[in-house]
Amino acid sequence: MKKKGIGLEGAKTDKVCSDKNCPFHGNLTARGRILNGIVTSDKMYKTVVVGWTRRLYVPKYERYEKRRSSVKAHNPDCINAKKGDSVRISETRPLSKTKHFVVIEILGKQSKEQAVKEELLQESSVEAASAVSENEKRKKIESEE
Repeated sequence: MKKKGIGLEGAKTDKVCSDKNCPFHGNLTARGRILNGIVTSDKMYKTVVVGWTRRLYVPKYERYEKRRSSVKAHNPDCINAKKGDSVRISETRPLSKTKHFVVIEILGKQSKEQAVKEELLQESSVEAASAVSENEKRKKIESEE
């Protein structure tokens, strides 16, 4: 007799899918670490990149710095998480070279406007960083001459 569900509270789905790597409708078992994060990319087929921020203590300065972690997770058809969604992922057996997690539920959805704003902010910060590095290169060249 096969158990229904995956043994985690709150993780349920009403949709039906035929994905063999779905923890609800397939043969995939969810075990190990359970993490929460935000989907940063959903461009790959049945795969999402989930990221979260963490704080790392720097003893020299006696302060914390922000760092980002990200992993690739399988995105079953019955869940279908999109970019900007807050999701819960669970560790599972290796599904590919870099994919060892599976999305088990969507915790919240982000509006398209918020996703666009975040993307624009990220692009502007990258452009600003590249402009600063170009200015530093120019100053070095001018000082050498």
